[in-house]
Amino acid sequence: MELKLYVDRISQPSRAILIFCKANGIEFEEVKIELAKKQHHSPEFAEVNPMKQVPAIVHGDFKLFERYPADVGKRAKIHSVLDWHHTNLRRGSAAEGENLMSASLATLESFWLEGDAPFLLGNSKPSIADLALVCEIMQLEFADEEDRERILGPHKRILKWIEDTKNATAPYFDEIHSIMVPIREKLKELKMHSANIIRVVKYEGMDISTEIPPTIPRLMKIMHL
Repeated sequence: MELKLYVDRISQPSRAILIFCKANGIEFEEVKIELAKKQHHSPEFAEVNPMKQVPAIVHGDFKLFERYPADVGKRAKIHSVLDWHHTNLRRGSAAEGENLMSASLATLESFWLEGDAPFLLGNSKPSIADLALVCEIMQLEFADEEDRERILGPHKRILKWIEDTKNATAPYFDEIHSIMVPIREKLKELKMHSANIIRVVKYEGMDISTEIPPTIPRLMKIMHL
């Protein structure tokens, strides 16, 4: 019976689980759930995942919202990384701002990347934790190049870890992240358009909030910008 992954490739956790399955030779059917169209709030998807979030995994009657190693010790360690991730790095790339992101990157570099091992928790191979965190950091691809360099530039070990993770999961990492290229270009156009509108409304003394097309802030919210 075929494994089904309910995902949206714009979602960081969705990308992580897709790369994980492809890199480990796990056959699956990709069921696309478009967050921008609010398909995750549909009654049909609520039957798959009552939390109405992606990714979700279905295998026959079995439904799973997260997947970890069978080994209890390894699973506990990965849980600890992901728990930290959701209250630190993930918040830093969303609404909490650059300060939390920078603090999270510093902790990641000094604590979770142990010794000389290439991956988290001193592992020689990437786990779902590596993929989850790297996919989160990849959201910075939507930021301006200057901002991205300012945030990530000082963290040389993290940059190497990202490259190691990409190489270890090639060619799937780049394949799954290819969706970001056209979106990044579209966001650049929207930002330029938004900046032009703001300049005009400031010049003419109009209410800025009523002049910016609603598509712009909505897309930026989805991208965690």
